Amino acid sequence: QVQLVESGGGLAQAGGSLRLSCAASGRTFSSYSVAWFRQAPGKERDFVAEIHSRVALTSYADSVKGRFTISRDNAKNTVYLQMNTLKPEDTAVYYCGARRGIGNYDYWGQGTQVTVSS
Repeated sequence: QVQLVESGGGLAQAGGSLRLSCAASGRTFSSYSVAWFRQAPGKERDFVAEIHSRVALTSYADSVKGRFTISRDNAKNTVYLQMNTLKPEDTAVYYCGARRGIGNYDYWGQGTQVTVSS
């Protein structure tokens, strides 16, 4: 069982930065791939970035490439999303999810709100 808790959301101006954290419980956290998704009002939840277990390979949505960076610290059971050059269209609730291997994400956090003003 893995529990995920997001933090670090808030209000930022366009062009600014925020860093989100996804803290996980469980001794096997390093064996999970972790991803960030976001959901804007009235829209579906969209993939943002993922970092894979152990080898730390990363992937990003085209809309955030070059602006967002995902990283993990397995000693702290935490995954980060550094968000730079924020845009108003980045406004959404951001969720982290964890999975082993490929397929559906097994665990989700409660989400953290990010609001970017123009």
